[in-house]
Amino acid sequence: MAVDPGQPSSYEALEKGTPVYSSDGAQIGTVAHVLAVEEEDVFDGIVIAEHHRPGGHRFADADDIDRIYDRAVMLKLDAEAAARLHEPTANPAVVHEDPGAAASRPLARKLRRAWDYMSGNY
Repeated sequence: MAVDPGQPSSYEALEKGTPVYSSDGAQIGTVAHVLAVEEEDVFDGIVIAEHHRPGGHRFADADDIDRIYDRAVMLKLDAEAAARLHEPTANPAVVHEDPGAAASRPLARKLRRAWDYMSGNY
């Protein structure tokens, strides 16, 4: 990578607009939003605004992120795999889950939170 990523940092200091790079050095976009449950100090991942597709967004789970720096986020995924990251999904019609139903998958919950942020429903 030709860009100096800066010093190692934390999701708590990550700012909107920070460049996001694949493991093979391609800039795939910028940070649109950090998904975290601050009260529990849990980092879920980031919503990436794609620079090659205006208005396009992808969700990178915390497990997909290799390192966070002052001026860059490095993914564990190469550019091809990063292009296949999920888009935030539409908000479900029912916001609350039925306690008797099986719990939804963690990724589905994260994608819904990402969609809620992107659509202003937070």
